Amino acid sequence: MSEYIGVDLGGTHLRAARVDLQTGRLTGLLKIDTQANRGPEVVLERLVGLVQRVIAESGIPSSEINGVGIGIPGLVDLERGRALLLPNIPGNWKEIPFAAIVSQGVGLPVSLLNDVRSMTLGEWTFGAGKGVDTMACYAVGTGIGGGVIVNGKLHLGLSGSAGELGHQVVEADGLPCNCGGRGCLEMYAAGPAIAAQAASALLQRRPTLVSELAGGDLNRINVELVLQAARQGDPLAVSIFERAGRYIGLAVANTLHTLAPRKVVFGGGVSAAGDLLLEPVRRTVKERVFLVPASQVEILPAELGDNGGLIGAALWAKLSDRLDTPP
Repeated sequence: MSEYIGVDLGGTHLRAARVDLQTGRLTGLLKIDTQANRGPEVVLERLVGLVQRVIAESGIPSSEINGVGIGIPGLVDLERGRALLLPNIPGNWKEIPFAAIVSQGVGLPVSLLNDVRSMTLGEWTFGAGKGVDTMACYAVGTGIGGGVIVNGKLHLGLSGSAGELGHQVVEADGLPCNCGGRGCLEMYAAGPAIAAQAASALLQRRPTLVSELAGGDLNRINVELVLQAARQGDPLAVSIFERAGRYIGLAVANTLHTLAPRKVVFGGGVSAAGDLLLEPVRRTVKERVFLVPASQVEILPAELGDNGGLIGAALWAKLSDRLDTPP
């Protein structure tokens, strides 16, 4: 049986495991700190060491492992195996031969893919998107990433850039975004935007449970705290998730008009809000979409949690292996 290893590179943690590509089951999952502030060289050294540990603890020879797939939180040069833009990982990654360095360190072929494209592939194969031919995936967290499956294949487009759903423009002359654009969905509905709205309410002395939970300290406000207040019925916190859901609903309406997917799947930390976020998404889609049978589109949470990206990265390693094999 062919073996592959999936890796998730995050700004805080590195995670790696063997993945059973018949069932999506993980074996030997390991997690360590990324230590991103120490720069690319240290991060790559730690990533190589982590994969080596997964192999060593697997009890099988490395010759029986076919490859390693790595989910990267940013833009990836698929052909050259390099990261082009990692907004949440410090340092200049552009000219670093990422895949080649890891491959040399672990003695295996290495394939890179954007982390949310990896999650999309995992959810479509083993999770909430299983069984459909076309789907879109949103990961709502510190930023908003995305991916799309079209006619039973992960659609990558030019240079693997297809699926940047969080950078749809939802305000024509809106806030500047880290991508270089303005008015992107990410600036209105990702975790930092939700926390910033709550902090602004405190500065305006608006009554909210968020103030009590934060002990009046603006520095303690984050999306988890706002969600805690919303779950306790705090009107302001509920309205913040309502607003984020409406903006996401606008983006999903665009996605439906463009792709007419059978499912739209939501993952990422902010999606833990569940219906507090997804109900306004569904309501906005119902109000905005008329040329596509929106009632036939399921808008639902991801099923694989944090492991979707790991699983998808391993699947991508296998797909890349097939693509590289001469006929």
